Amino acid sequence: MEVAELETVLKTFESALSQIKWRLKLSSKRRLETDILALCTEMRPVVMVDYGGKMPELQERLCAFLKHCKEDCSIFKPLHVMVIEDMIYLVHARAFAEFVKSSLNLETRLIFVDLEHDPPKMITQAEESCVAAELVLAQKTFSSVFSENGIKMDHLEHQKPEVRANSDSSLYKPTSSPSSDVIDLTECIKDSHVTVPTLNGWLLGYPIVYLFGMAHIENAIYNLSTKSLNLFQILVCRSARCNKGSQAQKEELMSFSVPYDLSLEGMDEPWVETFLTRVKAKQERCNQIWTSLQMEVNACYPQAIAL
Repeated sequence: MEVAELETVLKTFESALSQIKWRLKLSSKRRLETDILALCTEMRPVVMVDYGGKMPELQERLCAFLKHCKEDCSIFKPLHVMVIEDMIYLVHARAFAEFVKSSLNLETRLIFVDLEHDPPKMITQAEESCVAAELVLAQKTFSSVFSENGIKMDHLEHQKPEVRANSDSSLYKPTSSPSSDVIDLTECIKDSHVTVPTLNGWLLGYPIVYLFGMAHIENAIYNLSTKSLNLFQILVCRSARCNKGSQAQKEELMSFSVPYDLSLEGMDEPWVETFLTRVKAKQERCNQIWTSLQMEVNACYPQAIAL
């Protein structure tokens, strides 16, 4: 996104919210705006929307919001709503296709934390775990749906007949109905048997992915809830034009946790330095929108965790 296009994006954002009468709390509105900018600038290929309401109303509002945005501004056209079980996401189709490809080609290396055993341990080779293989199957499913040219139709074989009937080409074409602009991969992902928390770790771009199978969910909850954690936060500042002239403030681009005993060096851990270098490279490509980026690490005592 060029700086010249920024004001159009922000005006479109405000106009769409107004047209569908979506009255968000200020904190939720700011977060949605940050997530939209992160997608449009390709700082992130996927964001999870866990604010702004509950399903299914949240899904309908997001679809209606995007519909208005796409009508007014072409920058929004690569964005789609994606649903997996009760989780809802916004996806930049082309950027996500590139992300999936780099993951399958092992260009973007992940570090896994095995939560099935106590204490948790790190796994650097996916071949060491059959659960990691399930994640690879899920990645291949995404690869069959997302391409640099659009959304493929393969996933529709798992959808309802009335949704399939709206499709007449090899690419996904949403109809005028807001609910049809949803890529529902719930059934497709179930075939891989990957747990949603494991999937989210990769999907949301974290360098550390919690690894556990369906049969070990209780073990994972216990093993994570009884451990101190390091919370890693990526903070960004928007340019003055992004802030509508107000003073720049730090905002969370993303955050993730790691068991404290597995991240004693904090930001000096080699995998952290590699991850931060990768994220900063993205920020530098759009530094007129995001003027700064930094990481903060804070220790958290054991607390109840819901997976």
